[in-house]
Amino acid sequence: MFGLGSPTPDDVFEDEDSFDSATIPTPGAFLADHHVLAGSDHLSVHQTAHDLFEERGVYDVTFGYNLARLNLDTRHPDAGFRYAVDADDPSVLWAEFTPTTPFCPQSQTLAVGASRAWNELTESHDFDLVRVRVAEMHERSEAVNDRLTDVEAEYGP
Repeated sequence: MFGLGSPTPDDVFEDEDSFDSATIPTPGAFLADHHVLAGSDHLSVHQTAHDLFEERGVYDVTFGYNLARLNLDTRHPDAGFRYAVDADDPSVLWAEFTPTTPFCPQSQTLAVGASRAWNELTESHDFDLVRVRVAEMHERSEAVNDRLTDVEAEYGP
């Protein structure tokens, strides 16, 4: 529906009910000082992300699917989201988005969309604030993350 090319075949996606740390991004510096989610905790938060992104239309236009599905796309095992709960405040979730390439032109749009979906639909989850950042591997991560900091300030401290 949103994609530039033909629809993505379902056989490129892993089972959404299994957690394999080898096929999702390694947590980066943004999550380092917090409680990185794994296993069923990661899956639960990620299912919430999928639902929020579906409601708000956070879609990767290159691939034509809900951005949360990137975690399941076997063609991009190092791309997608990782999550951590704040070490001092369990009401704050940290979400790090790793795009498919260091030059992904959609990174800012996708990350801002993800941040707005999480923080404008707080009735749909247990977090008061979700801090979203783009992984340092992206060539414009500093500028994108500055923008995300500004967006985040609209929702809380």
